[in-house]
Parts: sequence; C-alpha cells; structure tokens
Amino acid sequence: MNIVITGGAGFIGTLLAESLLKNNDVNKITLVDIQESKLIGTDPRLESINIDMTLPHNVDQVITDKVTHVFHLAAIVSSHAEEDFDLGMSVNLETTQLLLEKCRHTNPAIRFVFSSSLAVFGGTLPDEILPMTAMQPVSSYGTQKAIGELLVNDYARKGYVDAVTVRLPTICIRPGKPNKAASSFVSGIIREPLNGLESNCPVDPELKLWISSPNKVVENIARAGFISTQELNQLSFRTLNLPGFQVTPSEMIANMNAVVGKDLSHYISFEADAQINRIVSSWPQCINNDIEKTLGFVADSDFTEVLAHFLNTENKETEATL
Repeated sequence: MNIVITGGAGFIGTLLAESLLKNNDVNKITLVDIQESKLIGTDPRLESINIDMTLPHNVDQVITDKVTHVFHLAAIVSSHAEEDFDLGMSVNLETTQLLLEKCRHTNPAIRFVFSSSLAVFGGTLPDEILPMTAMQPVSSYGTQKAIGELLVNDYARKGYVDAVTVRLPTICIRPGKPNKAASSFVSGIIREPLNGLESNCPVDPELKLWISSPNKVVENIARAGFISTQELNQLSFRTLNLPGFQVTPSEMIANMNAVVGKDLSHYISFEADAQINRIVSSWPQCINNDIEKTLGFVADSDFTEVLAHFLNTENKETEATL
C-alpha cells in the first residue's frame, strides 16, 4: 500500500500515520503539509512533502499511479474559516475537488477518505441524527464540508473514485495548545487545568456535546480506509458518522475533578462567546451510529475512558503538575 495523508503534519495526521505504520502491508506513507512532520526520520517508509495543496501542479506531484489510499485531513478549521472565507473555500473545498479529479484521472480504484465534521448540521435538529438527516450548516466551514461530502458521494456514485466521507465528532482531549477551531475549548477546559493553566468555557456548561477521543477517531478513520468497497456500496450515501458519545462541559469537569482527586474548577472561567456558542450549539448532540457499528466502527465507553487515555499517553506534563 502506498498512502497519502494530507494534513499529515497535524495532530490527527500524525496519529494516523503512526497507526498505519503498524500495518506490514504499508510500503510508503507520504505526509503532505505546509510544514514537515515530526515523524520524519522515525521510519524509512515515511516521506514528507511540504507544499501548498491549493495549487493544481502540487496536487499532480502528490497523486501518482502508485498511490492506493488518500486520507484527506487537511483543512482550515471552523472559526478560522469563518474569519477568512476565501482561505476556507480554497483549502476546504477547492483542494478537495482538485484531489478528487486527480484521483479520478490517475486511478479510480484509489480509496479516498475525506474528513468532514458535525458542522455540516444546523438549524432545528432532531433529538437523534439519523443517516439521512439533512445538512443545514450555519458556518462557512460547515458549508464547505457539506459541499465536499456531496462531491465525494457523486464521484463514488459515478465510479470515478472509491471515495467515502467520515464525519468526525468533536475530538477531546487534544494535547498541545488551543487552535482556531470553535470546539477548541472542549479540550482546553480539561487540558489546561490539568497543567495548572486557566481556560474559558464560552458556552453553557450544560450544553450537550458529541465527542470522541483522538485514538478512537484515528482507529475509525483507518477503518474507513480499508473497509471493503462491497460494504461501502451497501450505503445509500457515501458518508459515515463516526461514533461518539454525549457529555456536557460540566460533566467533563466533574469527572476530571473526581479522577485527579482535587478540585481544578477554579482554573475555568465561563465567559460567553456569542459566535462560538452559535456555531457549537448548532451541532448534533446525539447521533445514531447503528450502521457504522455494524461496519466495525467503534466508540469510547464514556469520558472516564477518554480522560484515562489522555493521562496515560498524551499529557506527560500532567504528572508533574498533579
């Protein structure tokens, strides 16, 4: 297998590459990003290409007749895409179509996995999202991802590319520093207090969130890359809602305090941010994942499991702080 990961130097791209390297059938992984991956030098099967994928000739350089899989993770995240409409359109939408077109004319058998988001939803949502619940995004990011999903489905329907979309839940807990995603606070209200730092929750602490741990998201993205075409052809639409679970910020904070055995709530403020609240509160609070689970996709059991994984593997500084 010869694999391309766009956004390969990012958090999820890095975890996905590490996971895929455990597969002995993987011959090469090309990590495409504007910066070099920290993984370069750790495995001879890794290659880093640092280019702007919004330019057609750069896409031509990456997608060759030897490529078997493309995991398209590169994106301008939600709040950033809202602030810079043109950049969001270029990276989130136009690059997706460039990649699909190049795969179509290079090798229609390429498995193309497009990462989408809960942000494709909005408006008045049902209590539980079903596979054919309509997309009604209320942000530019959500709109760009929704159009990308439609393109992926149509390229697959026409037999141009063996493509599938995976909608990612809110990922928690991300290590490192906050980013420009509207959901960044979901990790921040746990990660920062664990490290003795302040963080703000800009939404109602009782707002219901649909989340997944990074490791489960990566496991599910990889699953989408290797699930059989026959199984995908059973779907009425080539989009999968990756499994997650429901939790509120207040439940997350209470769980953190219980697990670490001390009250870290004083590190957290609750100053409302109207724009972030508008975006995040428009996202689904519960999704029916019955189809996905029958196809082998998995979910965390609860937030205790997510927190335990973070404390054990992701946040080494926490041990000294606690």
